Amino acid sequence: MAEQLSNAGVPVFMTDVKGDLAGLGNPGKEDTRLTDRAKILGIDYQPESFPIELFSLSGKKGAQMRATVIEFGPILLSKVLELNDTQTGVLSVLFKYADDKSLPMVDLDDLKKVLNYLTEGPGAAEIKQDYGTISGSTSGTILRKIVALEQQGVSNIFGEKSFDIDDLFNKVDGKGLISLLNLSDMQSQPAVFSTFLLSLLAELYTKMPEAGDLDKPKLVFFLDEAHLLFKGAPKAFLEQIEQIIRLIRSKGIGVFFCTQMAQDVPSSILSQLGNRIQHVLRAFTPQDAEGLKQTVKTYPNSNFYEIDKILTSLGIGQALVTVLNEKGIPTEVAATHLCPPRSFMGPMPDQQYMEVVQASDLNSKYKETLNPESAYEILNKKLAQVQEEKAAIEEAKVQAKNEQASTSGRHEKSTLEQVLSSPITKEVGKQLVRGVFGMLFGTTAKSTSRKRSPW
Repeated sequence: MAEQLSNAGVPVFMTDVKGDLAGLGNPGKEDTRLTDRAKILGIDYQPESFPIELFSLSGKKGAQMRATVIEFGPILLSKVLELNDTQTGVLSVLFKYADDKSLPMVDLDDLKKVLNYLTEGPGAAEIKQDYGTISGSTSGTILRKIVALEQQGVSNIFGEKSFDIDDLFNKVDGKGLISLLNLSDMQSQPAVFSTFLLSLLAELYTKMPEAGDLDKPKLVFFLDEAHLLFKGAPKAFLEQIEQIIRLIRSKGIGVFFCTQMAQDVPSSILSQLGNRIQHVLRAFTPQDAEGLKQTVKTYPNSNFYEIDKILTSLGIGQALVTVLNEKGIPTEVAATHLCPPRSFMGPMPDQQYMEVVQASDLNSKYKETLNPESAYEILNKKLAQVQEEKAAIEEAKVQAKNEQASTSGRHEKSTLEQVLSSPITKEVGKQLVRGVFGMLFGTTAKSTSRKRSPW
């Protein structure tokens, strides 16, 4: 399907969970199974390569794909951090505050700085009235979740330069570019990459203009291992997916969820998907049999096929297909052969793979991580300014206290000097001296002017 879309000039975006889709960049090898199927379909078979672009969330397997924390938003970021409803609410407060105060949150350092500022810094009192109080326990839990994400080595998906969605719409010699996101080194973080893909769809939905009824889509997404997108997803997350899938068609974007069983996709999402291509299903266990029954119920009734039987007997390259007709009504199901792939079915040799990556202009474009002034730097400056103001106030207080003590001391000394130097004080002093010395020598001023009494 990706090959046919590319030949029709439609760009394609595909997730490559196992790392084996890069073979699209090399022509396939002729095989009787492929040529025989082509004869059945009445088409000519000729091996062919297709223009590909290799991307990676780690930056090791292709051009680095990033998104800013703000672009993720609180709902998607809560899914990545595995937060509960209360913690998600607190995260929403952080985003609202950052938006109101023009604090761009680009990476996880920005998010941590805003969180600390509003819980332990001056911002705690600032947000109390308008946003509510953030408890220390909730703040601590969110912070630990962020640190745990950083320790998993995936924090580099948050930052600048963030991915420009216009780079998905390129064409090469009239063929639509097939963009492959290699996730082979991210398989242990399904919540991270699945949520990143949804953020990419959300950005496409937000930025793309309305397209109306087009002859062919502007871009088609294939999301492999789609069940990972919905595993453990909270209600708010599912509602956001449903809204995007329901409305993104009007932007000229097609989305295919690739998974083993229809039950892997929530019914609210499944109801928005009109085109169905179902390969063979096997029923080896009672659970498989029950899953088959549920899958059959999702198809339109057929007067030609016993759907449960046809689904278990399809061969390689065959599928049961139903699409929406021009009136938006699901067509009758049809068991058919798919066009045989013309490119190489398998991974690209490692050396060639890295040569393709190194030669890519987009790899050069997104290789370096930028560090623009954001919430982290802005709040650090604000905190430094607060500390300087506090220090200046304290210094002013100390200086005022010293000046007051100095002034008071000078005033007391001046008064004492005036009192001691006055004539009255001097005369009193003389009389005191005379009296003291007279007492010491057994005489007074009066006794010296008389003769001693015989008594």
